[in-house]
Amino acid sequence: MNQRNYQKELDVLIERFTREGVTPTLLLHSCCAPCSSYVLEYLSQFFHVTIYFYNPNITSKEEYERRIEEQQRLISQLPAKNPINFLQGKYEPDRFYQVAKGLEKEPEGGERCFRCYELRLQETAKLAKELGFDYFTTTLSISPLKNAAKLNEIGEVLWEKYDTPYLFSDFKKKNGYKRSTELSKEYNLYRQDYCGCVYSKVARENEKKVHMENDL
Repeated sequence: MNQRNYQKELDVLIERFTREGVTPTLLLHSCCAPCSSYVLEYLSQFFHVTIYFYNPNITSKEEYERRIEEQQRLISQLPAKNPINFLQGKYEPDRFYQVAKGLEKEPEGGERCFRCYELRLQETAKLAKELGFDYFTTTLSISPLKNAAKLNEIGEVLWEKYDTPYLFSDFKKKNGYKRSTELSKEYNLYRQDYCGCVYSKVARENEKKVHMENDL
């Protein structure tokens, strides 16, 4: 079975917008400023983008607020053809722990992550519907550790449920991830080495410990 080329689908859509001279509105879920950097640089050329920061998986309120500050700082400093707006979601860690229940020991990239994708994307889709956005999507596919096919699959289901188009994408394509690391350095962004949840944080700490022991 041939895999879908989500970046090519996005390219075709953008070509259509350019040809028709339209600039649709987009509600873009963001997990953090570094991951959003390239995505904003890219999509703000073709959309009126509003960042929606909703991440109940993040380990603590302090971490949540720090990421919000960096997200807002990036938006204020990043040159953009079309203005970028910002919406702050509630910090609701109990909702994450509910969907993660029973999957605490799953490896990163497994079913627990898929449920977390769905939780965050569903809130984005609901808000996009309520506020009348033309499209919704997420920055998550820029990470090499995130399953772009699964994200797009969830987005397609939510499109049908909320009657708001999901913007198919795989932002790691076209050297998107590489560009995000360059922009992170350029803007001196606070960059984490774990996705946000306590399980990924523990996994990273264990990996570091193993590397240190191997280096001894």
